[in-house]
Amino acid sequence: MMKALYYKTLENGVVKCKLCPHYCLIGDNEHGLCNVRVNKEGELYSEFFEKVTAIGLDPIEKKPLYHFYPGSTILSVGSLGCTMRCLFCQNYRISHPTPQSYDDSNLFTVKAIVKMASEQENNIGIAFTYNEPGTFYEYMISVAKLAKPTGLKTVMVTNGYINREPLEEIIPFIDAFNVDLKAFSESFYKSITNSRLAPVKKTISRLSSSKKHLEITNLVIPGMNDNYSEFEEMVRWIAGETGDRTVLHISRYFPNFQMQIASTPINILIDLYAIAKKHLKYVYLGNVFDVERDTTYCDQCHNSLIVREPGKTTITGLDKLGNCTQCGNHVLDHI
Repeated sequence: MMKALYYKTLENGVVKCKLCPHYCLIGDNEHGLCNVRVNKEGELYSEFFEKVTAIGLDPIEKKPLYHFYPGSTILSVGSLGCTMRCLFCQNYRISHPTPQSYDDSNLFTVKAIVKMASEQENNIGIAFTYNEPGTFYEYMISVAKLAKPTGLKTVMVTNGYINREPLEEIIPFIDAFNVDLKAFSESFYKSITNSRLAPVKKTISRLSSSKKHLEITNLVIPGMNDNYSEFEEMVRWIAGETGDRTVLHISRYFPNFQMQIASTPINILIDLYAIAKKHLKYVYLGNVFDVERDTTYCDQCHNSLIVREPGKTTITGLDKLGNCTQCGNHVLDHI
């Protein structure tokens, strides 16, 4: 265990966690909503510090990050817990842990993770992913701080449900973020994720102003968050708040966990893609086989820049500075 950051001890030994907007009030020997932070005699602890449930080398495109060192690999690390309770959770076995899932974790010290990342061939860095990395915040920031001087890149794949103070502390040590914007209505967030939209929007806005690399993912669930008008409102907000060059991934949903609605129809994804392209220059479809809508084209001359096929990413029209080889338009800052 590791003493947690961001909490306050109240009367009678109750602890108020200040890491995320839930502000859980946690009694002695009890856990917060994420189920991995425990109150021990008036002190809050990260119960699974340095315990990893999933680790492996992934293509950077799986995070998904399409405009951040395309074609590279990154060491991906996950632990346990989540700050949301999404009914459709795609990683529920580690995001909503049971006592049995605790047995599936392995000990990786902070130094061991950085050493492993440094020794992997063609590896650009470390991604905190698989489950919500905010739940293992102390581990993440410790690894990121140690990795930074080595030149390793760091990535946080997050639901964005984090308070401003811990967000400000982690930003200097993370190079790229992918935020899962699950919908654009408070009712969806409340009923389907047991959280709120407003804090996620604040996180996205702050990350955009930080000038760190930012991409956004929206998982489309039929009948739940696929309303065309609401989707266009979301895309307009992204373009206005973070800029029309912000990358948006529109991903296909598949039934999982407590939601068994049929998978997203392809025609809906294509319609939403067309709506998004009216406002954003770089939009991609995820969890589908669609090379055309997975390819990066220059937003000025439509030259093919990066072609993505299953298991293969090919840079076809970018120079080493991230400029289009045909018209010179600057597209990527990280290549």
